[in-house]
Amino acid sequence: MDIGAKLKRLRLKNGLTLEELANRTELTKGFLSQLERDKTTTSVQTLLDILEVLGTTPVEFFDTSDEKMKVVFTKEDCFIQKNADYTITWLVSNAQKNMMEPILLELSSKKTSNKIPPFEGEAFGYVLQGEVTLYYNEKEYLLKEKNSFYLEGISEHYLVNKGNIEAKIIWIVSPPIF
Repeated sequence: MDIGAKLKRLRLKNGLTLEELANRTELTKGFLSQLERDKTTTSVQTLLDILEVLGTTPVEFFDTSDEKMKVVFTKEDCFIQKNADYTITWLVSNAQKNMMEPILLELSSKKTSNKIPPFEGEAFGYVLQGEVTLYYNEKEYLLKEKNSFYLEGISEHYLVNKGNIEAKIIWIVSPPIF
């Protein structure tokens, strides 16, 4: 079981930012970020405190009976994170345990996505609507509707919507990093 990824999914499902969870648990945002990325471990008591804030019990959290390979996903399975600049929809629940992680990025006009730091893996994107500029490996690439990109995670990369309408991009990362 990937405890960090499961904690992140629960946090997002509850609509909490790392900062909000940190405030409620009296832990640091940095510690929680490392915990979600399995870069650190925690005590049983701290985990119990986090689970309480996330509205679950240890029995529910560690129950893996429903974690078999799911084939079909509905909108009820999706996790959505919104802010003023963009909306991210995780299209597959429990993607952190899979080989790839597909998301729908809805990037508002004149806004920038999160900058993805270098990682060991690959990313693919397909522009469903609008135009975006991909910044990758110190270069700019203009992507119009129905264009796609495929890149290695060796360099920081991100998207900018310089247009006047919202852009929608299917973004798939392997291994999961979002």
